[in-house]
Amino acid sequence: MSSEDLVSVDYEIFGRVQGVFFRKYTQAEGKKLGLVGWVQNTRDGTVIGQLQGPHSKVTEMQEWLKSTGSPKSHITKAEFKNEKTIDSLQHSSFNIVK
Repeated sequence: MSSEDLVSVDYEIFGRVQGVFFRKYTQAEGKKLGLVGWVQNTRDGTVIGQLQGPHSKVTEMQEWLKSTGSPKSHITKAEFKNEKTIDSLQHSSFNIVK
């Protein structure tokens, strides 16, 4: 997998990540990096979503999700799964799912 292969990865973020504008900051960071995908709160108090884009940018976003998040968030764990190379992007933008 080269750094510019297109990849898709699912994520779930644990900690104090709801009610702290986490989804809004995630959407803004994803767009800044040129990624597409989505972000959504869960009933369990976590945030889930999917990232798609060039491998190097997805890796950058994974680091952001693990360590930065929104200013008032407190991330205790970030899980990434189902990472795979894709032929084309399956989303047209980065959306917040209600």
